[in-house]
Amino acid sequence: MNYTHVIPCLDVKNGKLVKGVNFVELKDVGDPAESAAAYSAAGADELVFLDITATVENRDTIRDAVKRTLERCSIPLTVGGGIRSTSDIEALLEIGVAKVGINTAAVKNPELIREAASAFGGEKIVVAIDTKSSKTVSSGFEVVVNAGTKPTGIDAVEWAKKMEDFGAGALLPTSMDADGTLNGYDIPMTKAIAGAVGIPVTASGGAGKLEHLSQAIIEGLARHVLVASIAHFGTFSVAQMKEHLAAKGIAVKK
Repeated sequence: MNYTHVIPCLDVKNGKLVKGVNFVELKDVGDPAESAAAYSAAGADELVFLDITATVENRDTIRDAVKRTLERCSIPLTVGGGIRSTSDIEALLEIGVAKVGINTAAVKNPELIREAASAFGGEKIVVAIDTKSSKTVSSGFEVVVNAGTKPTGIDAVEWAKKMEDFGAGALLPTSMDADGTLNGYDIPMTKAIAGAVGIPVTASGGAGKLEHLSQAIIEGLARHVLVASIAHFGTFSVAQMKEHLAAKGIAVKK
């Protein structure tokens, strides 16, 4: 059975867990390793660790923070931020990371996704797609890079299809417009991408209510949901999120 996963997202800057709105106004909200341990115990299905300033600062992912997180984590961990080559991917997989998330580097060099999928298996490669509403592309959703600061002129839906063709095993589209707002996922964007590909799509950016989670699956056609603020600040427990999804007829792991 294809279960819907509840996936807390650990946004990390300088080794510290942070949360902001629209990727700015970042606040320190704790230690990623401690949060990983707590979410593992609480029944989360996976975790995503994003080194959110690695690309902007032109550096590698902070591996010591990843290692500390892995030591406390009993569920699969996806790591993104600052991954620019197959050697970067290999280094992370070797220390126990389950999957890697690639965004800006894929836009700069799409062949990296093809090479990585061939070398490590597509199931280990997640293409993260940061989007903003735009009238300059046909779908209305444009790919942005460098932590949402740089528009690319690339249509997000066409990009998603290309990344699937290149071997990506999953997609993580995040709305920069909705991120951290607690007003809900960008359902039209999520649906446009999920409806155009056959690989799993995880809704990301903006969850504030339990209803937003089920909307992402039922209306947005996402397979999984990424959560941050509503989890980090204790608004809802992972158990409450799963109970809500199950009540809406969505299959979750108990």
